[in-house]
Amino acid sequence: MRSFEAMLLVANAVAFLAVAVPGLRRRSWTSWLLTVPIVAGAVQILGEGARWQLVPAYVLALAFPVAWLLRRRMAGRFTPRRWIVRTTRIAVVAVGATVLVTSTALPAAVPIFRFPTPTGSHGIGTVTYHWVDPTRPEPFTADGADHRELMAQVWYPATPAPEAARAPYITDADAVTPVLTELTGLPPFLLDHFRYVTTNAVAGAPAADGRHPVLVFLSGLYGFRSVSTFQIEELVSHGYVVVGLDQPGVVATVRFPDGRQLRNLPFDQIDPLVDQSVEPQPTTPALDGVPRPDGLVPFFADDVRFVLDRLGGVDTADPHRVLTGHLDLGRAGVLGVSLGGRIAAQSCRADARLRACLVMDDPVPAGVVAAGLRQPTMFLTRDAETMRLERRKSGGWSEHDITTTLGTMRSAYATLTGGGYYVEIADLFHVNFTDLPYWLPASAHLGLSGPIGGRRGFAVINAYTVAFFDQALRGRPSPLLHQGSAAIPGTTIAVRAPVTRPG
Repeated sequence: MRSFEAMLLVANAVAFLAVAVPGLRRRSWTSWLLTVPIVAGAVQILGEGARWQLVPAYVLALAFPVAWLLRRRMAGRFTPRRWIVRTTRIAVVAVGATVLVTSTALPAAVPIFRFPTPTGSHGIGTVTYHWVDPTRPEPFTADGADHRELMAQVWYPATPAPEAARAPYITDADAVTPVLTELTGLPPFLLDHFRYVTTNAVAGAPAADGRHPVLVFLSGLYGFRSVSTFQIEELVSHGYVVVGLDQPGVVATVRFPDGRQLRNLPFDQIDPLVDQSVEPQPTTPALDGVPRPDGLVPFFADDVRFVLDRLGGVDTADPHRVLTGHLDLGRAGVLGVSLGGRIAAQSCRADARLRACLVMDDPVPAGVVAAGLRQPTMFLTRDAETMRLERRKSGGWSEHDITTTLGTMRSAYATLTGGGYYVEIADLFHVNFTDLPYWLPASAHLGLSGPIGGRRGFAVINAYTVAFFDQALRGRPSPLLHQGSAAIPGTTIAVRAPVTRPG
Protein backbone atom coordinates (compact mmCIF):
# COMPACT_ATOMS: atom_id res chain seq x y z
CA MET A 1 0.00 0.00 0.00
CA ARG A 2 1.31 3.44 -0.94
CA SER A 3 2.09 6.07 1.69
CA PHE A 4 -0.72 8.52 0.92
CA GLU A 5 -3.21 5.66 0.64
CA ALA A 6 -2.28 4.58 4.16
CA MET A 7 -2.59 8.19 5.33
CA LEU A 8 -6.11 8.43 3.88
CA LEU A 9 -7.23 5.19 5.53
CA VAL A 10 -5.82 6.26 8.91
CA ALA A 11 -7.53 9.65 8.62
CA ASN A 12 -10.84 7.93 7.87
CA ALA A 13 -10.43 5.59 10.83
CA VAL A 14 -9.66 8.45 13.25
CA ALA A 15 -12.59 10.51 11.97
CA PHE A 16 -14.90 7.52 12.31
CA LEU A 17 -13.86 7.06 15.94
CA ALA A 18 -14.52 10.74 16.56
CA VAL A 19 -18.06 10.27 15.26
CA ALA A 20 -18.76 6.86 16.78
CA VAL A 21 -17.40 7.32 20.32
CA PRO A 22 -19.86 9.40 22.41
CA GLY A 23 -17.16 11.03 24.52
CA LEU A 24 -15.37 12.33 21.43
CA ARG A 25 -18.42 13.54 19.51
CA ARG A 26 -18.94 16.49 21.80
CA ARG A 27 -15.38 17.81 21.73
CA SER A 28 -14.88 21.21 20.14
CA TRP A 29 -12.12 19.96 17.87
CA THR A 30 -14.20 17.14 16.37
CA SER A 31 -15.54 19.34 13.58
CA TRP A 32 -12.01 20.17 12.46
CA LEU A 33 -11.00 16.53 12.66
CA LEU A 34 -13.77 15.57 10.25
CA THR A 35 -12.21 17.71 7.51
CA VAL A 36 -8.88 15.87 7.66
CA PRO A 37 -10.00 12.84 5.57
CA ILE A 38 -11.10 14.98 2.63
CA VAL A 39 -7.76 16.79 2.69
CA ALA A 40 -5.96 13.43 2.88
CA GLY A 41 -8.03 12.19 -0.05
CA ALA A 42 -7.11 15.20 -2.16
CA VAL A 43 -3.43 14.77 -1.31
CA GLN A 44 -3.60 11.07 -2.23
CA ILE A 45 -5.29 11.71 -5.58
CA LEU A 46 -2.91 14.52 -6.52
CA GLY A 47 0.22 12.83 -5.20
CA GLU A 48 -0.28 9.19 -6.17
CA GLY A 49 -3.29 9.04 -8.48
CA ALA A 50 -6.81 7.79 -7.91
CA ARG A 51 -7.78 4.16 -8.33
CA TRP A 52 -11.10 2.36 -8.15
CA GLN A 53 -10.12 0.27 -5.12
CA LEU A 54 -10.15 3.48 -3.05
CA VAL A 55 -13.64 4.63 -4.07
CA PRO A 56 -15.16 3.57 -0.69
CA ALA A 57 -12.39 5.51 1.07
CA TYR A 58 -13.06 8.59 -1.05
CA VAL A 59 -16.80 8.35 -0.35
CA LEU A 60 -16.19 8.00 3.37
CA ALA A 61 -13.77 10.94 3.40
CA LEU A 62 -16.42 13.10 1.74
CA ALA A 63 -19.21 11.82 3.97
CA PHE A 64 -17.66 13.07 7.22
CA PRO A 65 -17.77 16.83 6.50
CA VAL A 66 -21.10 16.50 4.66
CA ALA A 67 -22.67 14.73 7.64
CA TRP A 68 -21.26 17.36 10.00
CA LEU A 69 -22.68 20.21 7.90
CA LEU A 70 -26.11 18.57 7.72
CA ARG A 71 -26.10 18.06 11.46
CA ARG A 72 -25.22 21.73 12.03
CA ARG A 73 -27.98 22.94 9.72
CA MET A 74 -30.61 20.75 11.36
CA ALA A 75 -29.54 21.51 14.93
CA GLY A 76 -32.28 23.34 16.89
CA ARG A 77 -34.91 23.10 14.16
CA PHE A 78 -36.66 20.19 15.79
CA THR A 79 -36.02 17.67 18.49
CA PRO A 80 -36.60 14.08 17.38
CA ARG A 81 -37.61 11.45 19.85
CA ARG A 82 -34.84 9.73 21.73
CA TRP A 83 -35.42 6.31 20.15
CA ILE A 84 -35.18 7.85 16.68
CA VAL A 85 -31.87 9.49 17.58
CA ARG A 86 -30.54 6.25 19.04
CA THR A 87 -31.66 4.13 16.09
CA THR A 88 -30.28 6.60 13.55
CA ARG A 89 -26.97 6.77 15.36
CA ILE A 90 -26.65 2.98 15.49
CA ALA A 91 -27.49 2.72 11.78
CA VAL A 92 -24.99 5.43 10.83
CA VAL A 93 -22.25 3.82 12.89
CA ALA A 94 -23.00 0.38 11.41
CA VAL A 95 -22.97 1.68 7.84
CA GLY A 96 -19.84 3.73 8.52
CA ALA A 97 -18.07 0.74 10.03
CA THR A 98 -18.98 -1.39 7.01
CA VAL A 99 -17.68 1.21 4.57
CA LEU A 100 -14.55 1.71 6.68
CA VAL A 101 -13.76 -2.02 6.65
CA THR A 102 -14.47 -2.23 2.92
CA SER A 103 -12.35 0.83 2.19
CA THR A 104 -9.42 -0.81 3.98
CA ALA A 105 -9.87 -4.35 2.67
CA LEU A 106 -10.31 -3.50 -1.01
CA PRO A 107 -6.96 -1.76 -1.64
CA ALA A 108 -5.26 -4.48 0.42
CA ALA A 109 -6.91 -7.24 -1.65
CA VAL A 110 -6.03 -5.59 -4.99
CA PRO A 111 -2.90 -3.61 -4.09
CA ILE A 112 -0.37 -1.44 -5.82
CA PHE A 113 2.04 -4.31 -5.34
CA ARG A 114 5.81 -4.17 -5.13
CA PHE A 115 8.35 -6.65 -6.41
CA PRO A 116 10.81 -7.75 -3.72
CA THR A 117 14.49 -7.10 -4.25
CA PRO A 118 15.97 -10.03 -6.24
CA THR A 119 18.58 -12.22 -4.58
CA GLY A 120 21.44 -11.55 -7.00
CA SER A 121 24.10 -8.87 -6.68
CA HIS A 122 23.36 -6.88 -9.84
CA GLY A 123 21.08 -3.91 -10.22
CA ILE A 124 18.63 -3.92 -13.13
CA GLY A 125 18.44 -1.59 -16.12
CA THR A 126 15.93 -1.65 -18.95
CA VAL A 127 15.54 -0.28 -22.48
CA THR A 128 12.93 -0.94 -25.17
CA TYR A 129 13.26 -1.46 -28.92
CA HIS A 130 10.88 -1.44 -31.89
CA TRP A 131 12.01 -3.79 -34.63
CA VAL A 132 10.57 -4.43 -38.10
CA ASP A 133 11.42 -7.58 -40.08
CA PRO A 134 11.37 -6.58 -43.77
CA THR A 135 11.55 -10.21 -44.89
CA ARG A 136 8.22 -11.32 -43.41
CA PRO A 137 4.66 -10.05 -43.87
CA GLU A 138 2.47 -9.39 -40.84
CA PRO A 139 -0.39 -11.93 -40.86
CA PHE A 140 -2.39 -10.12 -38.17
CA THR A 141 -3.17 -7.00 -40.21
CA ALA A 142 -5.40 -6.59 -43.24
CA ASP A 143 -2.74 -4.81 -45.30
CA GLY A 144 -0.60 -7.31 -47.18
CA ALA A 145 2.18 -4.74 -47.43
CA ASP A 146 2.69 -4.65 -43.66
CA HIS A 147 5.80 -6.31 -42.29
CA ARG A 148 6.25 -8.17 -39.04
CA GLU A 149 6.83 -5.79 -36.12
CA LEU A 150 7.88 -6.56 -32.56
CA MET A 151 8.36 -4.63 -29.35
CA ALA A 152 11.29 -5.94 -27.32
CA GLN A 153 12.10 -4.87 -23.78
CA VAL A 154 15.59 -5.69 -22.57
CA TRP A 155 16.44 -6.01 -18.89
CA TYR A 156 20.17 -6.12 -18.18
CA PRO A 157 22.62 -6.21 -15.26
CA ALA A 158 23.38 -2.68 -14.09
CA THR A 159 25.17 -0.92 -11.29
CA PRO A 160 22.76 -0.84 -8.31
CA ALA A 161 21.07 2.57 -7.93
CA PRO A 162 18.79 2.43 -4.86
CA GLU A 163 17.64 6.05 -5.15
CA ALA A 164 16.90 6.10 -8.90
CA ALA A 165 13.33 6.26 -10.21
CA ARG A 166 11.91 2.83 -10.99
CA ALA A 167 10.61 1.77 -14.40
CA PRO A 168 6.91 0.93 -14.77
CA TYR A 169 5.67 -2.65 -14.68
CA ILE A 170 3.85 -2.22 -18.01
CA THR A 171 5.07 0.68 -20.13
CA ASP A 172 1.79 0.92 -22.05
CA ALA A 173 -0.55 -0.13 -19.25
CA ASP A 174 -3.32 2.17 -20.47
CA ALA A 175 -3.34 0.26 -23.77
CA VAL A 176 -2.60 -3.26 -22.53
CA THR A 177 -4.88 -3.74 -19.53
CA PRO A 178 -8.23 -2.91 -21.20
CA VAL A 179 -7.56 -5.42 -23.99
CA LEU A 180 -6.21 -8.01 -21.55
CA THR A 181 -9.35 -7.84 -19.41
CA GLU A 182 -11.62 -7.91 -22.45
CA LEU A 183 -9.97 -10.98 -24.00
CA THR A 184 -9.95 -12.88 -20.70
CA GLY A 185 -13.49 -11.94 -19.68
CA LEU A 186 -12.49 -9.88 -16.63
CA PRO A 187 -14.16 -6.62 -15.55
CA PRO A 188 -12.68 -3.83 -17.69
CA PHE A 189 -11.58 -1.74 -14.71
CA LEU A 190 -9.95 -4.57 -12.74
CA LEU A 191 -6.34 -3.90 -13.76
CA ASP A 192 -6.49 -0.12 -14.22
CA HIS A 193 -4.15 0.34 -11.26
CA PHE A 194 -1.29 -1.40 -13.09
CA ARG A 195 -0.32 2.03 -14.44
CA TYR A 196 0.96 2.86 -10.95
CA VAL A 197 3.00 -0.33 -10.40
CA THR A 198 6.77 -0.05 -10.69
CA THR A 199 9.59 -2.59 -10.73
CA ASN A 200 13.18 -2.87 -9.54
CA ALA A 201 14.48 -1.77 -12.94
CA VAL A 202 15.86 1.66 -13.82
CA ALA A 203 15.29 2.91 -17.38
CA GLY A 204 18.54 3.44 -19.26
CA ALA A 205 20.82 2.68 -16.30
CA PRO A 206 24.51 2.13 -17.15
CA ALA A 207 25.16 -1.55 -17.85
CA ALA A 208 27.36 -3.56 -15.52
CA ASP A 209 30.87 -4.29 -16.74
CA GLY A 210 31.47 -7.36 -18.87
CA ARG A 211 29.55 -9.46 -21.38
CA HIS A 212 26.47 -11.27 -20.13
CA PRO A 213 24.56 -14.34 -21.35
CA VAL A 214 21.34 -13.46 -23.19
CA LEU A 215 17.92 -15.05 -22.64
CA VAL A 216 14.78 -14.45 -24.69
CA PHE A 217 11.57 -14.53 -22.63
CA LEU A 218 8.27 -15.51 -24.30
CA SER A 219 4.91 -14.99 -22.60
CA GLY A 220 1.78 -17.07 -22.90
CA LEU A 221 -1.37 -16.35 -24.91
CA TYR A 222 -2.89 -12.96 -23.98
CA GLY A 223 0.10 -12.14 -21.80
CA PHE A 224 2.56 -9.27 -22.13
CA ARG A 225 6.33 -9.05 -22.22
CA SER A 226 6.74 -8.40 -18.47
CA VAL A 227 4.10 -10.85 -17.24
CA SER A 228 6.72 -12.87 -15.31
CA THR A 229 8.74 -10.00 -13.88
CA PHE A 230 9.39 -12.07 -10.73
CA GLN A 231 11.48 -14.43 -12.87
CA ILE A 232 12.98 -11.87 -15.24
CA GLU A 233 14.36 -9.68 -12.45
CA GLU A 234 15.80 -12.65 -10.59
CA LEU A 235 17.70 -13.76 -13.68
CA VAL A 236 19.01 -10.26 -14.37
CA SER A 237 20.18 -9.85 -10.78
CA HIS A 238 22.29 -12.99 -11.32
CA GLY A 239 23.98 -11.57 -14.41
CA TYR A 240 21.71 -12.42 -17.36
CA VAL A 241 20.33 -10.13 -20.04
CA VAL A 242 16.64 -10.95 -20.58
CA VAL A 243 14.76 -9.88 -23.71
CA GLY A 244 10.96 -9.92 -23.34
CA LEU A 245 8.93 -9.89 -26.56
CA ASP A 246 5.52 -8.48 -27.36
CA GLN A 247 4.60 -10.73 -30.29
CA PRO A 248 1.43 -9.87 -32.23
CA GLY A 249 -0.78 -12.94 -32.16
CA VAL A 250 0.62 -14.10 -28.81
CA VAL A 251 0.25 -11.22 -26.36
CA ALA A 252 -3.04 -9.45 -25.68
CA THR A 253 -2.07 -6.37 -27.66
CA VAL A 254 1.01 -4.55 -28.93
CA ARG A 255 1.35 -0.77 -29.00
CA PHE A 256 3.97 0.60 -31.35
CA PRO A 257 5.86 3.88 -30.89
CA ASP A 258 3.64 5.75 -33.37
CA GLY A 259 0.53 4.88 -31.34
CA ARG A 260 -0.74 2.05 -33.53
CA GLN A 261 -2.14 -0.87 -31.60
CA LEU A 262 -2.40 -4.47 -32.81
CA ARG A 263 -4.83 -6.59 -30.79
CA ASN A 264 -4.91 -10.35 -30.64
CA LEU A 265 -7.72 -12.49 -32.00
CA PRO A 266 -10.54 -13.97 -29.90
CA PHE A 267 -9.69 -17.34 -28.36
CA ASP A 268 -11.85 -19.43 -30.70
CA GLN A 269 -9.92 -18.04 -33.67
CA ILE A 270 -6.36 -18.15 -32.36
CA ASP A 271 -6.53 -21.45 -30.45
CA PRO A 272 -6.75 -23.81 -33.48
CA LEU A 273 -3.80 -22.00 -35.05
CA VAL A 274 -1.51 -22.53 -32.06
CA ASP A 275 -2.72 -26.08 -31.30
CA GLN A 276 -2.01 -27.29 -34.83
CA SER A 277 1.68 -27.77 -34.02
CA VAL A 278 0.87 -30.06 -31.08
CA GLU A 279 -2.04 -32.06 -32.48
CA PRO A 280 -2.20 -31.55 -36.27
CA GLN A 281 -5.77 -31.66 -37.58
CA PRO A 282 -6.74 -32.96 -41.03
CA THR A 283 -8.70 -29.76 -41.64
CA THR A 284 -6.02 -27.11 -42.00
CA PRO A 285 -6.70 -23.98 -39.92
CA ALA A 286 -6.51 -20.67 -41.72
CA LEU A 287 -5.73 -17.09 -40.79
CA ASP A 288 -7.50 -14.43 -42.82
CA GLY A 289 -8.18 -17.02 -45.51
CA VAL A 290 -4.57 -18.22 -45.73
CA PRO A 291 -4.14 -21.93 -44.84
CA ARG A 292 -1.64 -22.62 -42.07
CA PRO A 293 -0.90 -26.37 -42.23
CA ASP A 294 1.76 -26.06 -39.51
CA GLY A 295 -0.22 -23.56 -37.46
CA LEU A 296 1.43 -20.38 -36.21
CA VAL A 297 4.02 -21.69 -33.75
CA PRO A 298 6.80 -21.96 -36.40
CA PHE A 299 6.03 -18.39 -37.46
CA PHE A 300 6.23 -17.18 -33.86
CA ALA A 301 9.48 -19.11 -33.41
CA ASP A 302 10.91 -17.20 -36.35
CA ASP A 303 10.47 -14.03 -34.27
CA VAL A 304 13.17 -15.39 -31.96
CA ARG A 305 15.52 -15.94 -34.89
CA PHE A 306 14.91 -12.35 -36.01
CA VAL A 307 15.48 -11.00 -32.49
CA LEU A 308 18.81 -12.80 -32.18
CA ASP A 309 19.87 -11.16 -35.44
CA ARG A 310 18.88 -7.73 -34.14
CA LEU A 311 20.62 -8.28 -30.82
CA GLY A 312 23.84 -8.80 -32.73
CA GLY A 313 23.42 -5.28 -34.07
CA VAL A 314 22.70 -3.95 -30.59
CA ASP A 315 25.90 -5.51 -29.28
CA THR A 316 27.84 -3.87 -32.10
CA ALA A 317 26.22 -0.42 -31.90
CA ASP A 318 23.30 0.02 -29.52
CA PRO A 319 21.10 2.98 -30.57
CA HIS A 320 20.43 3.55 -26.85
CA ARG A 321 24.20 3.60 -26.21
CA VAL A 322 23.75 1.25 -23.27
CA LEU A 323 24.39 -2.35 -24.34
CA THR A 324 27.19 -2.07 -26.90
CA GLY A 325 29.75 -4.77 -26.10
CA HIS A 326 27.72 -6.26 -23.24
CA LEU A 327 25.75 -9.05 -24.99
CA ASP A 328 27.33 -12.51 -25.03
CA LEU A 329 25.27 -14.05 -27.82
CA GLY A 330 27.53 -17.09 -27.82
CA ARG A 331 25.70 -17.98 -24.61
CA ALA A 332 22.09 -17.41 -25.63
CA GLY A 333 19.02 -19.24 -24.39
CA VAL A 334 15.25 -19.00 -24.37
CA LEU A 335 12.53 -19.49 -21.78
CA GLY A 336 8.79 -19.43 -22.24
CA VAL A 337 5.66 -20.00 -20.21
CA SER A 338 2.48 -21.57 -21.56
CA LEU A 339 2.29 -20.83 -25.31
CA GLY A 340 5.67 -19.14 -24.91
CA GLY A 341 7.12 -22.48 -23.82
CA ARG A 342 5.79 -24.12 -26.96
CA ILE A 343 7.38 -21.39 -29.08
CA ALA A 344 10.63 -21.69 -27.12
CA ALA A 345 10.88 -25.40 -27.91
CA GLN A 346 10.17 -24.76 -31.60
CA SER A 347 12.77 -21.96 -31.62
CA CYS A 348 15.45 -24.27 -30.26
CA ARG A 349 14.70 -26.86 -32.90
CA ALA A 350 15.11 -24.22 -35.61
CA ASP A 351 18.05 -22.15 -34.35
CA ALA A 352 21.29 -23.69 -33.06
CA ARG A 353 22.40 -20.30 -31.70
CA LEU A 354 20.12 -21.00 -28.75
CA ARG A 355 22.26 -23.00 -26.33
CA ALA A 356 19.67 -23.65 -23.58
CA CYS A 357 15.89 -23.99 -23.44
CA LEU A 358 13.42 -23.71 -20.53
CA VAL A 359 9.86 -24.85 -21.33
CA MET A 360 7.25 -24.10 -18.67
CA ASP A 361 3.89 -25.82 -18.38
CA ASP A 362 2.76 -26.30 -21.98
CA PRO A 363 2.56 -29.04 -24.59
CA VAL A 364 5.57 -29.48 -26.87
CA PRO A 365 5.15 -29.37 -30.68
CA ALA A 366 4.95 -32.79 -32.30
CA GLY A 367 7.91 -32.07 -34.57
CA VAL A 368 10.09 -31.22 -31.60
CA VAL A 369 9.09 -34.40 -29.79
CA ALA A 370 9.91 -36.48 -32.86
CA ALA A 371 13.24 -34.85 -33.68
CA GLY A 372 14.50 -34.16 -30.17
CA LEU A 373 16.34 -31.04 -29.03
CA ARG A 374 20.10 -30.70 -29.25
CA GLN A 375 20.28 -28.02 -26.57
CA PRO A 376 20.27 -28.67 -22.82
CA THR A 377 16.59 -28.30 -21.91
CA MET A 378 14.53 -28.12 -18.74
CA PHE A 379 10.83 -28.93 -18.69
CA LEU A 380 9.22 -27.27 -15.67
CA THR A 381 5.63 -28.22 -14.84
CA ARG A 382 3.29 -29.74 -12.20
CA ASP A 383 1.98 -33.21 -11.46
CA ALA A 384 -1.37 -34.43 -12.81
CA GLU A 385 -3.10 -34.29 -9.43
CA THR A 386 -2.21 -30.62 -9.03
CA MET A 387 -3.65 -29.94 -12.49
CA ARG A 388 -6.86 -31.71 -11.46
CA LEU A 389 -6.97 -29.65 -8.28
CA GLU A 390 -6.69 -26.51 -10.41
CA ARG A 391 -9.60 -27.73 -12.53
CA ARG A 392 -11.77 -28.17 -9.43
CA LYS A 393 -10.77 -24.78 -8.02
CA SER A 394 -10.79 -22.51 -11.05
CA GLY A 395 -11.69 -24.53 -14.15
CA GLY A 396 -9.84 -25.65 -17.25
CA TRP A 397 -7.35 -28.51 -17.45
CA SER A 398 -9.48 -31.29 -18.88
CA GLU A 399 -8.05 -34.79 -18.77
CA HIS A 400 -7.11 -34.37 -22.42
CA ASP A 401 -5.22 -31.16 -21.60
CA ILE A 402 -3.39 -32.88 -18.75
CA THR A 403 -2.47 -35.91 -20.83
CA THR A 404 -1.30 -33.79 -23.76
CA THR A 405 0.76 -31.40 -21.65
CA LEU A 406 2.51 -33.95 -19.47
CA GLY A 407 2.71 -36.56 -22.21
CA THR A 408 4.42 -34.32 -24.76
CA MET A 409 6.77 -32.81 -22.17
CA ARG A 410 7.85 -36.25 -20.97
CA SER A 411 8.23 -37.51 -24.54
CA ALA A 412 10.29 -34.46 -25.51
CA TYR A 413 12.45 -35.02 -22.43
CA ALA A 414 12.99 -38.64 -23.46
CA THR A 415 14.19 -37.61 -26.93
CA LEU A 416 16.67 -34.95 -25.77
CA THR A 417 20.07 -35.37 -27.32
CA GLY A 418 21.63 -32.44 -25.50
CA GLY A 419 20.67 -33.55 -22.02
CA GLY A 420 18.35 -31.88 -19.59
CA TYR A 421 15.81 -32.10 -16.80
CA TYR A 422 12.15 -32.81 -16.24
CA VAL A 423 10.80 -31.15 -13.07
CA GLU A 424 7.35 -31.36 -11.46
CA ILE A 425 6.42 -28.97 -8.65
CA ALA A 426 3.46 -30.00 -6.51
CA ASP A 427 0.71 -27.50 -5.56
CA LEU A 428 1.68 -25.07 -8.32
CA PHE A 429 -1.07 -23.76 -10.62
CA HIS A 430 -0.54 -22.47 -14.15
CA VAL A 431 -0.77 -18.80 -13.13
CA ASN A 432 2.03 -19.31 -10.59
CA PHE A 433 4.39 -19.08 -13.56
CA THR A 434 3.24 -15.45 -13.95
CA ASP A 435 3.03 -12.47 -11.58
CA LEU A 436 -0.68 -13.05 -10.83
CA PRO A 437 -0.11 -13.94 -7.15
CA TYR A 438 1.26 -10.41 -6.74
CA TRP A 439 -1.78 -8.97 -8.51
CA LEU A 440 -4.14 -10.69 -6.06
CA PRO A 441 -2.45 -11.64 -2.77
CA ALA A 442 -5.48 -13.75 -1.83
CA SER A 443 -5.38 -15.70 -5.11
CA ALA A 444 -4.39 -18.98 -3.40
CA HIS A 445 -7.32 -18.68 -0.97
CA LEU A 446 -9.64 -17.95 -3.89
CA GLY A 447 -8.42 -21.03 -5.78
CA LEU A 448 -6.91 -18.98 -8.60
CA SER A 449 -3.29 -19.87 -7.80
CA GLY A 450 -1.83 -22.96 -6.19
CA PRO A 451 -1.72 -23.94 -2.51
CA ILE A 452 2.06 -23.59 -2.64
CA GLY A 453 1.55 -19.84 -2.11
CA GLY A 454 2.75 -17.01 -4.30
CA ARG A 455 6.14 -16.23 -2.79
CA ARG A 456 7.16 -19.84 -2.24
CA GLY A 457 6.09 -20.73 -5.76
CA PHE A 458 8.19 -17.90 -7.16
CA ALA A 459 11.17 -18.95 -5.03
CA VAL A 460 11.03 -22.57 -6.26
CA ILE A 461 10.61 -21.58 -9.92
CA ASN A 462 13.46 -19.08 -9.67
CA ALA A 463 15.75 -21.56 -7.94
CA TYR A 464 15.39 -24.09 -10.76
CA THR A 465 15.55 -21.39 -13.45
CA VAL A 466 18.81 -19.85 -12.25
CA ALA A 467 20.39 -23.23 -11.49
CA PHE A 468 19.55 -24.55 -14.96
CA PHE A 469 20.88 -21.59 -16.92
CA ASP A 470 23.95 -21.30 -14.69
CA GLN A 471 24.80 -24.89 -15.50
CA ALA A 472 23.81 -24.86 -19.17
CA LEU A 473 25.35 -21.52 -20.17
CA ARG A 474 28.04 -20.91 -17.57
CA GLY A 475 29.19 -24.41 -16.71
CA ARG A 476 28.40 -23.94 -13.01
CA PRO A 477 27.15 -27.27 -11.60
CA SER A 478 24.28 -26.95 -9.15
CA PRO A 479 23.50 -29.54 -6.47
CA LEU A 480 19.84 -28.52 -6.79
CA LEU A 481 19.65 -30.24 -10.16
CA HIS A 482 20.88 -33.59 -8.87
CA GLN A 483 19.39 -33.98 -5.39
CA GLY A 484 15.80 -34.75 -6.39
CA SER A 485 13.07 -33.96 -3.87
CA ALA A 486 15.66 -33.77 -1.08
CA ALA A 487 16.70 -30.33 -2.37
CA ILE A 488 13.19 -28.79 -2.40
CA PRO A 489 10.41 -30.82 -0.77
CA GLY A 490 7.37 -31.20 -2.99
CA THR A 491 9.36 -31.38 -6.22
CA THR A 492 10.52 -34.29 -8.32
CA ILE A 493 13.30 -34.05 -10.89
CA ALA A 494 14.51 -36.43 -13.56
CA VAL A 495 17.97 -35.94 -15.05
CA ARG A 496 19.01 -36.96 -18.54
CA ALA A 497 22.67 -36.68 -19.62
CA PRO A 498 23.66 -33.95 -17.13
CA VAL A 499 24.50 -30.61 -18.70
CA THR A 500 28.20 -29.83 -18.46
CA ARG A 501 28.60 -27.22 -21.17
CA PRO A 502 31.64 -25.04 -20.35
CA GLY A 503 31.16 -21.30 -19.85
